Amino acid sequence: MSLAGESKISVILLDIESTTTPIDFVSETLFPYATSKLEVFLREHIQEPEIRSLLGELRAQHRRDEQQGLQPPAWREDTEEARLQSCVDYLRWLMARDSKCTPLKALQGKIWQEGYARGELRGEVYEDVPRGFARWRQQGREIAIYSSGSVLAQRLLFQTTKFGDLTQYISGFFDTQTGAKNEVASYRKIAVSLGRAPAEVFFLSDVVKEVDAARSARMRAALCARDPQPPNPGSFPLIRSFDELFPI
Repeated sequence: MSLAGESKISVILLDIESTTTPIDFVSETLFPYATSKLEVFLREHIQEPEIRSLLGELRAQHRRDEQQGLQPPAWREDTEEARLQSCVDYLRWLMARDSKCTPLKALQGKIWQEGYARGELRGEVYEDVPRGFARWRQQGREIAIYSSGSVLAQRLLFQTTKFGDLTQYISGFFDTQTGAKNEVASYRKIAVSLGRAPAEVFFLSDVVKEVDAARSARMRAALCARDPQPPNPGSFPLIRSFDELFPI
């Protein structure tokens, strides 16, 4: 795909699900793995300061959900065991809702870290991704990732693909600590962090609202349409393979 003024684009900012990585890998491999290992992981690590801090953030999120009338599972604090079970039940409830809350994503990343270390997990990307990464870097463009998954989870995925460690191509990682992916301010923050004007950044995602937010922040943006029947792209350009984006 050719774009007017493409020579000014110095950074390619990428979503993960259905953009670099099949959504089935996330929904059928990563999420079930985290769900199955959740209780054992918390029992082994609940005394660690970082995990206790994340669970404190989780408790605060639970209160917000109650205030909003979302009816999360009850939370008990009368014993350590009751607190642990409350954490497990609430985390599973959040996962079932595909929540993007930051403490959940951080805990998932730590569970996956153990899975990758044991060889039980291995990152998956589309065949055209390493070709695109190599080509864009040869063109002098930087590559960054913006996903609702934690930065840790992002790094682990790209480090462990069958194509080798792809993090060598990636200059920056951004997650929900930057902000929600459908908010214009998030993309402005990313541009500042990258040291680039928004117009120098090209964002690619399979989610229309995210592409719209990036474009509202004055980034260049397109919809990644891996699915044969993508959502209505509206006025956004479409790409179906990284081979189409900034070819040589």
